[in-house]
Amino acid sequence: MRESLRTRLFRWAFNVWPCFRGTGARVTFIATDWSEVRVRLPLSWRTRNYVGTIFGGSLYAAVDPFFMLMLIHRLGPEYVVWDKAASIRFRKPGRSPLFATFRLEEAEVDEIRRLLRDQPKVDRTYPVELRDAEGVLHAEVQKMIHISLRSPS
Repeated sequence: MRESLRTRLFRWAFNVWPCFRGTGARVTFIATDWSEVRVRLPLSWRTRNYVGTIFGGSLYAAVDPFFMLMLIHRLGPEYVVWDKAASIRFRKPGRSPLFATFRLEEAEVDEIRRLLRDQPKVDRTYPVELRDAEGVLHAEVQKMIHISLRSPS
């Protein structure tokens, strides 16, 4: 799996965008077809909480927009895609860099298109995990995404 010039530029722009830059996280990879995105969240002065572990707000903010962005790019402009709800479950304090990998299979994109042929909107839930370099789970996030067909103007 590779990055294209376009996704590398998007990654660079996203990492300097103040809203995301403030989380302390960095996007490290965006697949050419937006089927995979990877994020790294270090333990640093920007992400450290009072007790010396990664702040819960940084954990959530590091993973917040990606399923929505992936679906926007995968489905195209004829679809409306919005974040609808989220939940986070903290499993273990983060004392080292954490990593998240977002994957969106072609079968899921096809299923969304199929469902929207018969109904006006769908809500889909996607899980993502934040793990350390050894693979230990530190947090689980569930993102609910709302998708509908754009109304013809």
